[in-house]
Amino acid sequence: MTPSRLIWQLPDWPAPASIGALVTTRLGGISSAPYGSLNLGTHVGDRAAQVAGNRRLLRRALPDLTRLQWLNQVHGTRAITVSAGNKPLRRRQADAGCVQQAGDGVAVLTADCLPVLFCSRDGRVAAAAHAGWRGLLTGVLENTVVATGRKGSELMAWLGPAIGPCCFEVGDEVSTAFLAAHDPADTPQRATAEAFLPLSGKPGKSLMDIYKMARLRLQAVGVDAIYGGDQCTVCDHTHFYSYRRDGVTGRMASIVYLKG
Repeated sequence: MTPSRLIWQLPDWPAPASIGALVTTRLGGISSAPYGSLNLGTHVGDRAAQVAGNRRLLRRALPDLTRLQWLNQVHGTRAITVSAGNKPLRRRQADAGCVQQAGDGVAVLTADCLPVLFCSRDGRVAAAAHAGWRGLLTGVLENTVVATGRKGSELMAWLGPAIGPCCFEVGDEVSTAFLAAHDPADTPQRATAEAFLPLSGKPGKSLMDIYKMARLRLQAVGVDAIYGGDQCTVCDHTHFYSYRRDGVTGRMASIVYLKG
């Protein structure tokens, strides 16, 4: 299969010039259906040679990126710091990564979960996190902020394409878990409750606004410069993979790096 032109999105955020960032779409690669065409996930059943080819296409299109850290994501909260120098980077088990050297980058793979990119206002630190509802609940964003070594007020964040509040149906166990994280009298609990819209005709079900929840979590640790958060992977068949929509599907990559 001959690849078409790679198509990706650039975050709409005022990042310093030293920061490179993008999120791939499903367009421009060599994978066949149902992974067509720029699948970057090695764990979804696609042919290994096609995924490797897609990753090579991506790397050739990013000349300012020397070393890219891929993660073995497990819906956890571990955030690592990448400091491999000139050594090849092996895949590491984590759901977030931080880079601090020119030429280094980190990628997270998603197909409905929320990718969050971070950078410091001085352009010397960058990070990426993979946040499904479990990771959000248990602290992956907070751990990512800690991994940067910066105060929340020194960072900015961009919320990449994820399942939108129009489509993210969850059970009561999810809203109950988030609400239990706060005292009933706390303002955060009231704000958390607003991130869940009960579904008429479906007792025990609600629509979750993962973007609102991420903003609340980031604001709680001092990150107030938050951008993005207005897309839906389920609704946009053309550009995005969606596990909730398709089941067997590929993965997009959200990448942030320090330009080399």
